[in-house]
Amino acid sequence: MKIKQNKLVDLDEFIDDQYGIRGTKDRETFEEGYETFKLGVMLQEMRKEHNMTQEQLAVKCGTTKTYISRIENNASDIRLSTLMRIIREGFGRHLKLSVDI
Repeated sequence: MKIKQNKLVDLDEFIDDQYGIRGTKDRETFEEGYETFKLGVMLQEMRKEHNMTQEQLAVKCGTTKTYISRIENNASDIRLSTLMRIIREGFGRHLKLSVDI
């Protein structure tokens, strides 16, 4: 990490400096990992808002506690159909997706 003396940089500039500009391989890898991380955090927060354990959520969705834990801890890729099932059956909500262009 480069430290610029007495100059604060914004987050976008910092990420550009560390991982390259959007469209480069390193930046795309970083962005994918970050989105996966956010998904796990979102799932964990929803589960806690519903006062559920990983085990309880897993039972409601027909999966395992280990799988829920792996998603929450960014250790597993998740299929869209599985994510939709977790949101629908686990929380009674619907998943909406958008594409950033």
